Amino acid sequence: MASNVDPYNRKITYLRVSVTDRCNLRCMYCTPVKDLKLLDHADILSYEEILKVIHVATDLGIKKVRLTGGEPLLRRNFVHLVESACRIPQIEDVSITTNGVLLQEMARPLFEAGLRRINVSLDTLNPLKYTKITRRECFDAVWNGLQVAEAIGFSPIKVNVVVIKGINDNELLRFADLSVRKPYHIRFIEYMPIGRDSNWAPEKYVPSDKIRSKLETFGPLRKIPRSIHDGPAERYQFQSAKGEIGFISALSHHFCPLCNRLRLTADGKLRPCLFADDEVDIKSPLRNGYSHQDLRDVFQQAIARKPRRHHAEILKKRECLRSMSTIGG
Repeated sequence: MASNVDPYNRKITYLRVSVTDRCNLRCMYCTPVKDLKLLDHADILSYEEILKVIHVATDLGIKKVRLTGGEPLLRRNFVHLVESACRIPQIEDVSITTNGVLLQEMARPLFEAGLRRINVSLDTLNPLKYTKITRRECFDAVWNGLQVAEAIGFSPIKVNVVVIKGINDNELLRFADLSVRKPYHIRFIEYMPIGRDSNWAPEKYVPSDKIRSKLETFGPLRKIPRSIHDGPAERYQFQSAKGEIGFISALSHHFCPLCNRLRLTADGKLRPCLFADDEVDIKSPLRNGYSHQDLRDVFQQAIARKPRRHHAEILKKRECLRSMSTIGG
């Protein structure tokens, strides 16, 4: 079996890297309001350690890296990490996920560092509702950041929308219209039961099929063929649209057979599955002077421990107790 192939014959080519657990928002589905415990700086991987893991990963077939948080733009000298990652020859795709609050001032330095692809989390186009969801008044900063990133030349610009019944499910057509007017890739993400204190409940969940049915009242959707760097999203486009629509259906149509990723948490754990708290510690080997080959072996352990599928749709079998802000999405 090839070194980057898991027990179920999936080729692992994608690493998501959380660079911090800190965030300047407190989103209702991501960060617990009570008992929020942040990592000490010494517990977080240094940029040198992160890059060492990425180099090990490229030996094992990783070709795509996404840098996440918390909020990655909060970490000092983050542009340096982006530039270093973009210079690794084996990495074909570097991207970030950000809440966009600091994007207006950071977009130009990030672009000059070599970054071209960004995901911006924006669950509503209503400033008041944005404050309710994020517990912060930052809508204008995020919207302005999107405009700046577009003007600079970032492409694609993806907008992540977690759809929650009774919160933002009445804005689906506004987002559909945004995908027509702007070259944004709108990603509708099913609300997922992640974290002990996320307040997830079945009655708040909206399956992708219902989202799509609502969008089709706006106009017919044309399916877009998958490309080499596509993630789990099923991609569509309205006629004459500048952007596109995507559905990430982790619960209703779980995409486990196509999963090609591992996650590296800010505190140095390799996580084979988003929905399960099984993790492989790579920070201790890093700090104990393990050789490059030894670190490859640790990385391969994580690949070997990828489960066949998650069970997040079964509430009684909920296995992800870490909050999303500590995992990195």
